Amino acid sequence: MRLLPVGLRGTLVELEDLDATLALLASLEARPLPGIEAMVPAARTLLLRFRPGTPPDLPALAADLRARDLSAKAPRSEREVEIPVLYDGEDLAEVARLTGLDSKEVIRRHAESRFTVAFTGFAPGFGYLTGGDPALRVARRQSPRIRIPAGAVALAGAFSGVYPQEGPGGWQLIGTTPLTMFDLARDPPALFQPGTRVRFTPLPDRAAFAAIAAAEAARGAASPGAAVEDGPALRVTAAPLPPLFQDEGRPGAAAQGVSAGGALDRAAFRAANRLVGNPAGMPALEIVAGGFSFEADGPAVIALAGTDAALEIRDAAGRRRVVASHRPFALESGDRVVLLPPQRGLRSYLAARGGFRVPIVLGSAATDTLARLGPPPVKVGDRLVLGPLQSRAAVSEAEMPAPGRPAPGETVVLDIVLGPRAEWFTEAGIETLTGQDWTVTPRSNRVGLRLDGAVPLARRDPAAELPSEGTANGAIQVPHDGQPVLFLADHPLTGGYPVIATLAEHHLDLAGQVPPGARLRFNVIRPFAAIESDMTAGSP
Repeated sequence: MRLLPVGLRGTLVELEDLDATLALLASLEARPLPGIEAMVPAARTLLLRFRPGTPPDLPALAADLRARDLSAKAPRSEREVEIPVLYDGEDLAEVARLTGLDSKEVIRRHAESRFTVAFTGFAPGFGYLTGGDPALRVARRQSPRIRIPAGAVALAGAFSGVYPQEGPGGWQLIGTTPLTMFDLARDPPALFQPGTRVRFTPLPDRAAFAAIAAAEAARGAASPGAAVEDGPALRVTAAPLPPLFQDEGRPGAAAQGVSAGGALDRAAFRAANRLVGNPAGMPALEIVAGGFSFEADGPAVIALAGTDAALEIRDAAGRRRVVASHRPFALESGDRVVLLPPQRGLRSYLAARGGFRVPIVLGSAATDTLARLGPPPVKVGDRLVLGPLQSRAAVSEAEMPAPGRPAPGETVVLDIVLGPRAEWFTEAGIETLTGQDWTVTPRSNRVGLRLDGAVPLARRDPAAELPSEGTANGAIQVPHDGQPVLFLADHPLTGGYPVIATLAEHHLDLAGQVPPGARLRFNVIRPFAAIESDMTAGSP
């Protein structure tokens, strides 16, 4: 067992195999450790995340974990699901070639296997299935696909899985199921839960596939929609970059394959709510850049925080007023408001007294762009209904100074903790991480900042494959091209590329405000070292 650092309040426990990982997970569920916020099991690791303000006593943690019995098997689940499959995958012939079998034999062996959901991750409802025929073990594709359809049945290494939604991926595709793998109308939403037993049944033809797909679509159409609410509201008149509703996220949904998400700049999000007298965690709008505009449909009190953007307000008589960020302002019905472009920072948070009436999904009103959960992006014509007024007093502007935020072209220094997979990189690669500036590219989003550097990060073994393991907000993951991705709140729960370092939590808010064109420089505040390792660090 090795314990590897993940930022300042996380630990990656590396174990011998999947059975040991599941045994440790079961032990921690039966006898929890204080302060643990989330546990993310993977192929041979268990990621432990601790709540803010409760950093673990690392030597005591290591002693506790090593003393636990990892010989016990997880109890067998009685739940079994059957997955109908049309074996028409784009990689079926390639899997046959790699395994030395013909396509019919690949299908037969896959359908006759009995699988178990070992753990979930990557996307909501994505289960890593074990128990397949060893002859079907194949590596991921060298070049991942940008688009994989929902329902794709796939193989990678010792695992089989089903992509629950359209998106990128690198597994080998052998078929497609018409079933909906993640449905919020179900309880629980994910068809695959850890421990669930799974079997795949071949469909005879496309007509059989279409019949099941039609039944699934009819079931989804029968789900009731959200009711239109009345009351004071903000009516959206322009949304060049659609804002998103955010709150403090949905921690605790890892079993559904969902990361915590939530506002990227949490200090600014909370400040906006406090400025209008709301509890700090009420839903607010996260707005990128400027140009968003709306008209008040009834009285309201609003405030903006996060960037240095200002609000231009015109009343019914056409009189104009500009209100700076970090100041509450009362609106009357008919007032028209435009968010002016910020000069510093990227994301502004707009709060309204009483909050916004938005649906709660898995305990949160946050929009998760990767998981596609929560309220849809705000668009022109939407009527954002306000909640009842709160009795709390607003914070004065003197108590809520606007923080400094970066501008395009500037260099931002971010503190990092090396690990958990710093060993996968050469000494020159580590020096490159901290010795050069990294430009934030326009391909960045809430999932992560995609970085570009003059010199890519060099691995010790470029061909090595990392079994999927849990990832954290702030993880700096390095794909094969050596250009890192700094994960933000909507990151995937698990990933298959090594994480060279993790951002210190005190700089997560700042990372969420870095605009494209700015440069990052990483400052190591804690070098890599395994925690109380009882094994000698080896090569990856």
